Amino acid sequence: MKAWSWDRYGPPDVLTLKDVDEPHIARDEVLVRVRATSVNPYDWRHVGADPKLVRLSIGLRRPKQGLVPGADLAGVVERVGDEVTGLHPGDEVFGEVRLGSFAEAVAVPQDRLAVKPARLTFERAASVSMAAHTALQGLRDAGRISTGQRVLINGASGGIGTFAVQLAKTFGAEVTGVCSTRNVELVRSLGADDVVDYTREDFTEREGRYDLLMDIVGDRSLARLRRPLTSRGALVIVGGIASARGGLLGPAAQVFRGALASPFVSQRIVTVSWKPNSTDLQFLAELMEKEQIAPVIDRTYPFTAIPEALRYIERGHARGKVAITL
Repeated sequence: MKAWSWDRYGPPDVLTLKDVDEPHIARDEVLVRVRATSVNPYDWRHVGADPKLVRLSIGLRRPKQGLVPGADLAGVVERVGDEVTGLHPGDEVFGEVRLGSFAEAVAVPQDRLAVKPARLTFERAASVSMAAHTALQGLRDAGRISTGQRVLINGASGGIGTFAVQLAKTFGAEVTGVCSTRNVELVRSLGADDVVDYTREDFTEREGRYDLLMDIVGDRSLARLRRPLTSRGALVIVGGIASARGGLLGPAAQVFRGALASPFVSQRIVTVSWKPNSTDLQFLAELMEKEQIAPVIDRTYPFTAIPEALRYIERGHARGKVAITL
């Protein structure tokens, strides 16, 4: 099969499309013939080892041999392991892996897959998993969102942000999205009750308005991010696409600062730890079947243009998700 791989860290151009053996599946895994995938900041950070902390899991000097990047996927079940239940060859599924989806086939643990909603194309389904999962776990689990809360999403027009706005509305919140001028109407169309154009207004000057603030961008200090929150509000730190490049910690630096500050302030400062699981994927699938949430796709690239897609998303201005078709 064809798969993208890399033998040194660097820009997306270090990726090479190679012929490799199909992966073997464990007893609890499913071999999925990939029909579509999508790109995330998570992917280019692994390819470039940016931050350097990434090297601890995939290789200190260079990537471990045979690694394939990519997390999101949608496709058709080809084989199932002996311990797999509920999935059969021919089923259309979507889900996520830690690495491996930039390939024509990938072995996926059963508990990281769900049946694809019939109304979604493979490209749209492949644009859901990591972004929507992170938004869901950030709002529901870390943020403890509840009906009637005032919620602000900083980075509302990106992959995670577009899902966060929609999900917050399904939980009954009053939602404010922060984005640039060109994305104001997009964010409003997703259901936001209020939209802040950051080129015209600094949302951190809105003292004490919000019960929950999800920061996806990472371009403000903790002190400034806490200012718009009520005294008992929650600050949810997702990662930080705007964090400094080339450092040791990258987005994790803000996470560590939040953990250190949390015991000393009245507000809750919490972080999102992405935890792939089929239960949440099924929950998201049900919301999509009911048309309560939907992926926003900026553009689509062919499988052979994955490096170009990564370069595009690395610039940080994608509206929603960038899909890849096979």
